[in-house]
Amino acid sequence: MKKIILLLLAGIGVFASCKKDNSVKMKSPDNRKMDTLQGSITKDMTLDPSKSYFLKGQVYVKNNATLTIPAGVTVYAQANAERSAKSVLVITRNSKLNINGTADSPVIFTSAATSKAPGDWGAIILLGNAPANVGVGHVAGLPITTDTQYGGSAATDNSGSITYLRLEYTGGINPPAEDEWAVDKASGLVLAGVGTGTRIDNVMVKNSNDDSFQFVGGTVNATHLISLNCGDDDFDFDLGYEGKLQFLVGYRAHASSQTLRANGFESYNDSVPTSNTPYTRPVVSNMTIIGPQGIDATKTNINQGVYMRKGTRLAIRNSIVAEYSEGAFMVCPRTRPLILNDDNAEFRSNLVEADTLARTFCWDQDVKGVFPDPVLTTFETNSVNKNVVIATSADMKLMMMYNSMGAPDLRPASDSPALTGADFTGTDFSDAFFTQVSYRGALSDNWAAQSNWADWR
Repeated sequence: MKKIILLLLAGIGVFASCKKDNSVKMKSPDNRKMDTLQGSITKDMTLDPSKSYFLKGQVYVKNNATLTIPAGVTVYAQANAERSAKSVLVITRNSKLNINGTADSPVIFTSAATSKAPGDWGAIILLGNAPANVGVGHVAGLPITTDTQYGGSAATDNSGSITYLRLEYTGGINPPAEDEWAVDKASGLVLAGVGTGTRIDNVMVKNSNDDSFQFVGGTVNATHLISLNCGDDDFDFDLGYEGKLQFLVGYRAHASSQTLRANGFESYNDSVPTSNTPYTRPVVSNMTIIGPQGIDATKTNINQGVYMRKGTRLAIRNSIVAEYSEGAFMVCPRTRPLILNDDNAEFRSNLVEADTLARTFCWDQDVKGVFPDPVLTTFETNSVNKNVVIATSADMKLMMMYNSMGAPDLRPASDSPALTGADFTGTDFSDAFFTQVSYRGALSDNWAAQSNWADWR
């Protein structure tokens, strides 16, 4: 009998999902009570808005449960040194995450370390049943179990709703100089096999050690995303993602990166690449991608504004790309024919600038290196594609591209070429998802200004 009781007590310890943890010696900065999230959450749970929370290790929401986080809650993630032990929050297939932040009272996930640093913890990971071109996959960097599976056939799958969320100091699962030919390990906000029934709106990821946003398969749409000073790609698309995105900001105030090649926007089909479908094809309007200020005297790991690679398709319009050392838009041998032949791929009506004018449009020729591409330049600036090459970033005439005191102001000034020229013609961009605006770039009203949610400090 005594053994049975002990086993029952042990089981309670394993499946406990929210409890006081006397081993946690920290207090939240606002002196709220601190409860712990750990292990598995197997039934619906709503966090207490009067408390803060400690995310301890790998936490899985499973068994069709819904985790709801009200406005104003801060979650402090345990900072572990070992990559395999980095804290993560995983929403498994058929479970949901509802984050109900507001601009004044966002939900914040940050590091619990006293001295916070990029890579202190891993990611928030949503796993759904929408299609991926690997069928059913597993999240890179986590154990291969049923709890890390994503993918299926439900394009309209619903993994919940996220509004006004900020993530800080993620990306710890990824090693330095990670293999760039493989799908990145989980970092920032990961949406894997997530369907169109899911709402993603107003999310900021800052100071990630690796990617800020990862779209791995799936069909989810999203708006108003900000990536600030990440260590790899601001926006990363892999393994058959097909969704629509509008109003994106990718911004770097410095030229440091822990990866081999960091891009503002990278789209990738798979590593071979194969003809597996669905092809990765993000459809994007009103994006602003800004690299570090000034011309790099020597090559850094900061690479391209937009990199279309490994068999992917994409459609990007009405956007601004500036201040990247190796170019604004780059293709590879697998994607160059797709873009030049309009094979379900397009880059149109954008304003583009690069540190070196000749490298604005580039071709990555594998082992030979990366070279300016005059053929691609002529094609992309023709009367159909209507991309405009801007000689210097100052000629974009944004209100304040760089601000040493805090948030930039990326709205067009009164004489900016970004004030007009947007194009929403055609099936993809006339879709009801898109807000049809006249300007190019992510901002007209300053929704990304310094605030409780969009914290640029």
